[in-house]
Amino acid sequence: MSYQNLLVEVKDKIAAVTLNRPNKLNALNAKTIEELDAVFDELNSDEVFVIILTGSGEKAFVAGADISELNKLDTISAKEFAERGQAVFSKIQNFDKPVIAAVNGFALGGGCELALACHIRIASDNAKFGQPEVNLGIIPGYGGTQRLARVINTGRAAEYILTGDMIDAKEAFRIGLVSRVFPQSELMNRAIEMAKKIAGKGQHAVRLALKAINAVNEISLKDGLKLEASLFALCCGTEDFKEGTSAFLEKRKPEFKNK
Repeated sequence: MSYQNLLVEVKDKIAAVTLNRPNKLNALNAKTIEELDAVFDELNSDEVFVIILTGSGEKAFVAGADISELNKLDTISAKEFAERGQAVFSKIQNFDKPVIAAVNGFALGGGCELALACHIRIASDNAKFGQPEVNLGIIPGYGGTQRLARVINTGRAAEYILTGDMIDAKEAFRIGLVSRVFPQSELMNRAIEMAKKIAGKGQHAVRLALKAINAVNEISLKDGLKLEASLFALCCGTEDFKEGTSAFLEKRKPEFKNK
């Protein structure tokens, strides 16, 4: 499938999805949201184990929403606008394959929200994060108020959302918004390296672990532990479990068949 605002490449079970509106700093418009929805449907196949999401060029991952579209919203259309973006970002968050955000440059507004929807976030050393919507007289609408507060904490989230201030990659790492920071020239190679490492594991275990992690903010600790035990039991019924434990005991590298 071809896309207007996305570049998609699949190699060695890893899909690289690049937001490609460089003349607009990869700003999210309705077409891009529509294509993100479609591409995750396309990548829900046995040919893909891990997805890397990034932005084209060196200046921006996604610099925010397309202001020319935002400016036309009224109360009714704004709710539809927010709900549409939230649905697509929730699809990414709940995707049963790991999604790595490789954040290069600006990740502001909807760009920060898109990164927050990914399971793993790594950044280049020139990355800038922020939810500056208050500067436009609005609030985050694609999940920023909810995901940012869960990823860092409510106090820090309130500060960044209410002031509209940006933070750099070093600060993003310090507060746990990203897990790694690399020189910009190394970012995609490091993202691919991480994706290959994940793709080399037993995929039943990867997907079930992801399911358990995604449940953290939805259910109580008690129910989460029950879910973990059930998913652990499912793992123990797979051929990958037998191969993994046998390989360990035999001091060899496991050859997972994802069965």
